[in-house]
Amino acid sequence: MTAQTPSDWPAGLLLSYYGDDFTGSTDAMDAFTAAGLPTVLFVTPPRVQDLARFPQARCVGLAGLSRGQSPEWMNRELPAAFASLASLGAPILQYKVCSTFDSSPAIGSIGRAIDLGVRAMPGSWSPMVIGAPRLRRFQMFGNLFAAAADGAVHRLDRHPSMSRHPVTPMDEADLRAHLARQTRRRIELIDLAQLGQGLGQARCDSLRGEDRPVVMLDVCDAATQREAGRLVWENRGAGVFSASSSGLQYALTAHWRELGLLPEQTGLPVAAPAPCIAAVSGSCSPMSAAQIQWARGHGFQTARLDVRQCLDDTRAEIEIERLAAHASALIGQGISPIVYSAEGPDDPAVTSFDDWVAAAGISRAEGACGSAVHWPRSCGACSIAPASGGSWSPEATAPAPSPATWASRR
Repeated sequence: MTAQTPSDWPAGLLLSYYGDDFTGSTDAMDAFTAAGLPTVLFVTPPRVQDLARFPQARCVGLAGLSRGQSPEWMNRELPAAFASLASLGAPILQYKVCSTFDSSPAIGSIGRAIDLGVRAMPGSWSPMVIGAPRLRRFQMFGNLFAAAADGAVHRLDRHPSMSRHPVTPMDEADLRAHLARQTRRRIELIDLAQLGQGLGQARCDSLRGEDRPVVMLDVCDAATQREAGRLVWENRGAGVFSASSSGLQYALTAHWRELGLLPEQTGLPVAAPAPCIAAVSGSCSPMSAAQIQWARGHGFQTARLDVRQCLDDTRAEIEIERLAAHASALIGQGISPIVYSAEGPDDPAVTSFDDWVAAAGISRAEGACGSAVHWPRSCGACSIAPASGGSWSPEATAPAPSPATWASRR
């Protein structure tokens, strides 16, 4: 295959996305930036004039919080967010979801987001890429598998943490069946056998229609990942909406790399030594618990967030200020702090959670997912900056980017 040059790409943005939570939004930013595609993540809907501050950006994201919200909330909030992103002109508009697809008809409905998002783009299909081998997520014949903390790969409905998620436990590994609970839209699949036999394009052609179906693409290895990326990119048309994990970023960059548009050697650098590191964990997964335990045994000092205090609006800010002051004091002493809300799925903060939210008079979902990331008022966007002396551009094989730098909207 003849190598292409970046001039073969359309000018401007290649993709824009709405992240259903903050961590997922940074995941997508990381995947593209590590491949050499400058990405900017906003915390309020970006405008065309906002992009003037980031002239080399090839991707723009908006960090949202829909993963913990109801379909009614989505009906109110998502159309404007999607319209804002679509107005920026990228040929792909993504609703970025978690690679474990945790969602339900009542909370974090991916189906509702799709029904709203396809209205913002003219495409005749809505491709979906969830599998991400780099993250140890594998989709085969529509079924999703994910690695656990011990490295073992489980079907999603048997996964030790995802099957026990406190708000959206995954009891179905077939993503078509799971998504069908959330939308009446037609749901189709291009499976790994069809991709391997070179039938992906023919299958895509046969599935597209005025009803704009969701078309899932199996991704379980490097070959299916590249082919999924090719199908999405070559069939983007005048614009397409895709509800996908960062598997979409990995698939597209694999395809672009095969075309010679991106360098083979990519990745973020190893962080330079620092006197101390501050970390916050809001996860109840076994993997996060293992990380907290490791850190505690290697010089970090841990501080537990009192979840019950945070369920009360009159006391939540006091609890946050207490921990912020404690962590700041530790940093002043050169000690690395970790603030955490739970240490694994069997932590009392998890097992007693239902009783606590009932006592607080709120719903389970409001308690588990109702909070948002709090930003400094001056901070409107963040990006991962290039290494010192490097060129932040996909047109050059730039040095690997350095740790995140924060930019404030003026």
